[in-house]
Amino acid sequence: MTRFLRACAGAFVTAAVLAVSAGAQDTIPGRGIKLGGAYDPLHDRVPIVVLPIAGAFGDSIRTIIQRDLDWSDRFTVIAIDSADPSALRSTGPAGGLSYPVFARIGAVAVVQITSVPTGLHVALHDVGKAQVANVAEMPLAASGLSRDWRLAVHRASDEIERWITGQRGIAATRIAYLRGGQVRIIDSDGANEITVPTDENGYSPAWSPDGRSIVYNTFGSVGSRLVLMDLVTGRSRTLAAAPRNTQYITPVFSPDGSTIVFSRSGDNGSDLFSISAAGGDQPRRMTSLKGTENTNPSPGPNGRRYVFVSDQQTHPELYITDADGSNIEVLTNFDFSTKNFRSDPDWSPDGRQIAYQERTNDRFQIRTIRASGSTPKYMTSEGENEQPSWAPDSRHLVFTSTRTGVRQLWIMDTESSRMRQLTKSAGSKLASWSTRLSAP
Repeated sequence: MTRFLRACAGAFVTAAVLAVSAGAQDTIPGRGIKLGGAYDPLHDRVPIVVLPIAGAFGDSIRTIIQRDLDWSDRFTVIAIDSADPSALRSTGPAGGLSYPVFARIGAVAVVQITSVPTGLHVALHDVGKAQVANVAEMPLAASGLSRDWRLAVHRASDEIERWITGQRGIAATRIAYLRGGQVRIIDSDGANEITVPTDENGYSPAWSPDGRSIVYNTFGSVGSRLVLMDLVTGRSRTLAAAPRNTQYITPVFSPDGSTIVFSRSGDNGSDLFSISAAGGDQPRRMTSLKGTENTNPSPGPNGRRYVFVSDQQTHPELYITDADGSNIEVLTNFDFSTKNFRSDPDWSPDGRQIAYQERTNDRFQIRTIRASGSTPKYMTSEGENEQPSWAPDSRHLVFTSTRTGVRQLWIMDTESSRMRQLTKSAGSKLASWSTRLSAP
């Protein structure tokens, strides 16, 4: 069931929905290192080697970083035989890397990592120029293979990607989602899933811009509330409780984290409202479209405009409004038909695209459309695919798919259409991708 269908059930709905915005940090690519070698940095995946790492957990570190670079869809990781490391080094007193060896196997970059007392010493070698292109020391958590330790290794991967491409990677991110009536959080590579101790009947988790908390709504016997959970302390607090016969649904943070925008549904339809993330105030109305269902808000990166779903023309379409509820315009005004059903939008962190789901041949598929308006592009076709959420790089999407026969979360690179399965347990849905997570 789509999020908009749940919203349309008004005060008697027994499930809720998700609308989320990823943070807009590091979304515009900068200028990375111009590596030597025969490849097109704008279109080719960079051929790269990650050398074997000596010391405790060296194999695990290398495996994680190789996988992160591969799943960034910006690199081709070249496997090498580590049985004879001396074959990779030049002769003579300097004893550095043998750049001609790496050039012969097609590598343009080599990552060399050494364990040091404070963490990792990371050096990036430019094969074409036969020199070190960048070097840094990166901290690691003291407890090897812990969640914080793995997140620190992911940050190293993201920094390597930034060195080369100019844009930080997305390995050090997490995804919140719903399964079995519980909110769960999983690393971007599918590891370290945990269950979040949310209140009973909690739905629609959405990340704060700093990645330190989530907001969600409750429903059913516990009543309809907006709840903010601090993921660092594990403490929750209620921001607002809905009056009788009213529900608060589809909450999402504003890009600056100061405001929660959500849909309030009742006997006369639903509208968008906002409330301070600090709590202590009353919901403030954003839209006033009586007798219609208006839900699933998702902000643009500057918070001045929101995309949302409305059935004001009898069928669900995507609309864009100013943050004060003015200047409402229909976005999906192509192929206008009473049979249309378009919902669950998510505005990309770079502000350029909006991903959403559209009913096609009685199945939902993921499409993207320019925020300024354009002909949409189909991103999926196999199985049923719903509830997209952008990664902070505005390139990858996580979404719910039935392509394996049951609902799972999948990740797609929207530039190459490459996909990978994220979750392994049936019933995973309503995903929300975090911003890049900083050290605790």
